[in-house]
Amino acid sequence: MRYNPKNKSDQNKKPFIPFALPEISEDEINEVVDTLRSGWLTTGPKTKIFEEKFAEYIGCKHALAVSSGTAGLHLSLEASGITQGDLVITTPYTFTATAEVIRYLGAEPLFIDISHETFNIDVNLIKKKLVNGTVCISDGNQSYKTIECDRVKAIMPVHFGGQACDMDEIKLISKDYNLKIIEDAAHALPCTYNGHKIGTIGDSTVFSFYVTKPLATGEGGMITTDSDNIAKRIKIMRLHGINRDVWDRYVSNVPNWYYEVVAPGYKYNISDIMSSIGIHQLNKVDLYQKRRMKIAKYYNYEFKDLPVKVPFVSESIEAHSWHLYVLQLEIEKLSINRNEFIKKMAMAGIGTSVHFIPLHIQPYWKERYRFKPEEFPVSYDCFNRSVSLPIYSKMSDADVERVANTVKKIIMENARDV
Repeated sequence: MRYNPKNKSDQNKKPFIPFALPEISEDEINEVVDTLRSGWLTTGPKTKIFEEKFAEYIGCKHALAVSSGTAGLHLSLEASGITQGDLVITTPYTFTATAEVIRYLGAEPLFIDISHETFNIDVNLIKKKLVNGTVCISDGNQSYKTIECDRVKAIMPVHFGGQACDMDEIKLISKDYNLKIIEDAAHALPCTYNGHKIGTIGDSTVFSFYVTKPLATGEGGMITTDSDNIAKRIKIMRLHGINRDVWDRYVSNVPNWYYEVVAPGYKYNISDIMSSIGIHQLNKVDLYQKRRMKIAKYYNYEFKDLPVKVPFVSESIEAHSWHLYVLQLEIEKLSINRNEFIKKMAMAGIGTSVHFIPLHIQPYWKERYRFKPEEFPVSYDCFNRSVSLPIYSKMSDADVERVANTVKKIIMENARDV
């Protein structure tokens, strides 16, 4: 069979720019190969190195590697004493993992709407919710119940897109109501707030290393804490409730086989293969952040005269991770909606995403708590006008320019005369 070259139109077609791509170098590849050759694939020496380096980078006492960010949130809640019937404050404008781990423990999320500027939890609404002394939530059936605020045991702020929440106010609220702070920092590496790195503020902080995240190991996550008690409990619960690390038991030069199961734990440990990637990703996390910040500044400049809103950055943020670049379309001034904009971007060969579909309109959460879309009006409005553009270190300048030009072209062609 003769080879038939692609036609001219195919040859001239520009390559697709995906929404996200990890940047993996020979450093990570060689470290993984070294791990494979070592014969130790599960949690072991590479994980210990990764944890030590991560703790040093963040400036915290303990860094505990786990199988995912979701696992990290679950373990942090459990180690903080969250149990059946408790309430945990968080936002509906997040991925479902943030709230689902609350349900794992038989507790209930107490959703609070977000700020239209930052997409982070609105601290003024937290105060308003708690000041009355009682909160009202669905009982999971067909009626509502009033619960005393002393059932609220924790706040789980989500640092959306890589911008820190108002942690000073959250700390004051937690002190007034004796609440634990478990930070969902899946987007927030590296990120600082008023001179403090995220990972050093709350009782515990959870980072995600999913493939699209600022530090990518494919799967995996890290919990940081300065609490010896929280760290001790997490170490036990992340591996079946066993009171000793598997690495310690299997590398001893003397018989060291005995262990005790002291709690019904979970299988949440990370492998040395993932940690091998993480060791070198951590070395470059600041470099990658600087590249994303440069892309964000370019986008901001290019979009400044369009009927859109570029991401707001608080003055309290010295370092924004720029995990996401979320553009808000002023749909009142356009002849297309957000979904149509996404289709046009795809037709131009550019991947986009939406962060997030609010939990209160997702079937499980909507049905369990009988939510209506307008119950969290800011979250619902942000969802309907937001689109996430590609922003990752592997993008070339030409890629970035093409994304910006395509956005401008689509917006200008569909702008209404107002």
